[in-house]
Amino acid sequence: MTTKANTLTLERLRRHAIRRSLFAPTTLKRAIDRLGFVQADPIRAPARAQDLTLRLRVRDYCAGDLERRYPTLDVHEDFFVNYGFLPGEHWLRMHPRSGTSPWSAARKRQAQTVLEFVRERGPVHPREVDAHFAHGKVTNWFGGSSNASTQLLDAMHYRGLLRVARRDGGTRVYAACDHDPARVDAATRRARLDALVDVIVGKYAPLPATSLSGLVARLRLAVPQWRGEVKAALARAKERLASAEVDGVRWYWPADEALPRGEPDDELRLLAPFDPVVWDRRRFEIFWGWAYRFEAYTPAPKRKLGYYALPLLWRDEVIGWGNVSVAGGRLDAQLGYVAGTAPRDALFRRALDAELARIERFVGA
Repeated sequence: MTTKANTLTLERLRRHAIRRSLFAPTTLKRAIDRLGFVQADPIRAPARAQDLTLRLRVRDYCAGDLERRYPTLDVHEDFFVNYGFLPGEHWLRMHPRSGTSPWSAARKRQAQTVLEFVRERGPVHPREVDAHFAHGKVTNWFGGSSNASTQLLDAMHYRGLLRVARRDGGTRVYAACDHDPARVDAATRRARLDALVDVIVGKYAPLPATSLSGLVARLRLAVPQWRGEVKAALARAKERLASAEVDGVRWYWPADEALPRGEPDDELRLLAPFDPVVWDRRRFEIFWGWAYRFEAYTPAPKRKLGYYALPLLWRDEVIGWGNVSVAGGRLDAQLGYVAGTAPRDALFRRALDAELARIERFVGA
């Protein structure tokens, strides 16, 4: 569905991206359902990315609430277009996951033995598996050393043999998982792929065409068994989504969504580096005219924004960033601005104070 370009501006697309994502705070389950997927990251600065994302969308949310309440929610940790948390209905669409790199006969036997152990024991911590089987050490992808049991459990989780039952002190505790092995017919495969594409669009729209293509291509990792059908799923999506060309860029968003008019509200928010408002760095530069970079893994002397810079959204402009930490029970916020200085606006100062107070409550400072 194509919209006439002369009825649309970049400003309206930007405002739509903000308003549809930063919806009125609701319950934890409803927020996850509405987002469709919440990306996870283990760094705490001042909290994990999933908590920073949810605090803006869940009433009275405190850091760690997702981990504490996870066992009671129909939510699953798994790999989607990135690693994170999905509602059960989306998680089920990806499994049983096949088409992965084949295991050797010895590796299959090892996985089967561990699976039988987990079924007999119930939810297990990796150290229990390591203590029982003594799999030894392996080199991890960082070049360091990891328990072989941990690596095997990760691989079994990805293949759908295990699920994350909960976390203990941040460590995944696994339970056995049985997915229906029945063969999925062509119509069902298409329906599942289309639904997964809709999760992507629902979270990240409006999307430039290049970003949409890149995100949909990542479904090859979510459903490797259907990697050959992902390109067709993208083509079907482009047919059913609303689209328009603005300033030479083709944009896509759900066909049932009307783009907003009117002025932005006087809200200020510090966003997670992986928040859907700012996740797409290509879109970020189109919308706000500067390059935001996540620099946690950049050597300190080369950082320009800081270790864990949170984009600072004021009204409908990302005007800077903040590095926020807790020291001695107090919140410390180091702010930077694209223009070099903060807006000379009393409303901005009050909005900033209110946001920092919200973050203090969120982290318990």
